[in-house]
Amino acid sequence: MKKEITTVICGLLLAVSVWAQENDDKYIESDVIPLAGKKGFSFETKAGDFVFKPFVLVQTSAKMNYYDDEGLDLADQDNVANSGFEIGNALLGFSGKAFGKLTFNLTLNAAQSGDALLQQAWFDLNLKEELRFRVGKFKTPFNQGYLVTLGETLFPALPVSLTAPVNIPYSLNSVNPNIATGFDLGVQMHGLVRRQWEYRLGIFNGTGIGVNGAKKTLSDDLGIPSLLYAARLACMPQGVMPTHQGSSADLHNHKSLIALSTSYNVEANWQASNDFRAGIEFAYLYHRWYFTGEAYFLRMKFTKKQDIAKPYDFLGGYVQGGYFVTPKWQLAARYDFLNRNSFDTDGFLNLPACGVNYFISGYNLKLQAMYQYLGKWGHSDQLARDNDDLGLAQHAALVMLQFSF
Repeated sequence: MKKEITTVICGLLLAVSVWAQENDDKYIESDVIPLAGKKGFSFETKAGDFVFKPFVLVQTSAKMNYYDDEGLDLADQDNVANSGFEIGNALLGFSGKAFGKLTFNLTLNAAQSGDALLQQAWFDLNLKEELRFRVGKFKTPFNQGYLVTLGETLFPALPVSLTAPVNIPYSLNSVNPNIATGFDLGVQMHGLVRRQWEYRLGIFNGTGIGVNGAKKTLSDDLGIPSLLYAARLACMPQGVMPTHQGSSADLHNHKSLIALSTSYNVEANWQASNDFRAGIEFAYLYHRWYFTGEAYFLRMKFTKKQDIAKPYDFLGGYVQGGYFVTPKWQLAARYDFLNRNSFDTDGFLNLPACGVNYFISGYNLKLQAMYQYLGKWGHSDQLARDNDDLGLAQHAALVMLQFSF
């Protein structure tokens, strides 16, 4: 089946490869590569009611991760692990517009397997700029770190505070949640009001990118469908904020954004807990400067059948910034933090990072490099300090080369 899907898409790529132009509709986005303002192959009818753009994004990396001694196998204490070369993303897909009212996207990620092979598949019904409906598999409206266009991020790796699973003092038949919700299957109402206010209201399965089936039930505790309910409201005083985190092709812009988001995953993690999330974010683009930051909160409350009365609260966030010292070289810095063991246990993880990006624009190549250090502070005892960073690298270095069209 995978081979058949890939063959079909390759055929579509060849069929439209004779068309090369740029599209001016700034709202059509693939969530991978913008359909507008990106040189590459595309097809448009004379009437302009149909636009079709195939795209490819490949990210290959060299990684080195060094772990401290806690949690290592005493018989084989190898501090260097999860290191070498990897392909984080190998995306092949297409996006476009049909009949002047529909936008669509289909993206396969050959670097993944199982249901995650289908990274996203959705279409938008665009009644007007203020009222749109999206259905399918796409990004949930939470966390600016995920909503940025893939391939146009300031760092080649997301903040650890978004991706690391939290620690709880129980063993359950489920995976400990992380703060990010990422891609999911669902339906969303969204729109842009006066080119300054953007809203998103969505209902999703709450099972993440790795599940394409309908596997949820009714909540035993609340009596409503056990789904993920999410909302986001963003204010952009200078107009629509670009979805990149600094681009060599956009060095004279001035935009800002502040947003609030929330979600409630009813009986998440296969009926283990009800997870409430809330976040605040900002982004500021001024010529060669780009700044962004987020703070987010997670309350994990176990269901009644788990017989654990108290909830567990977690807090995380990051700030990061970048500056183009030349039109092709961008320097970046980030500070990331997470109280991974909840408010009940003292101590935070803090993860400063630095990076550099080089844009080879004539060939659609982007080179990114970063180093990140994991520190710990405020823990009440050595055991809590040692357990806080289990599974996370103390020193992490990454170099990534990206190609896209």
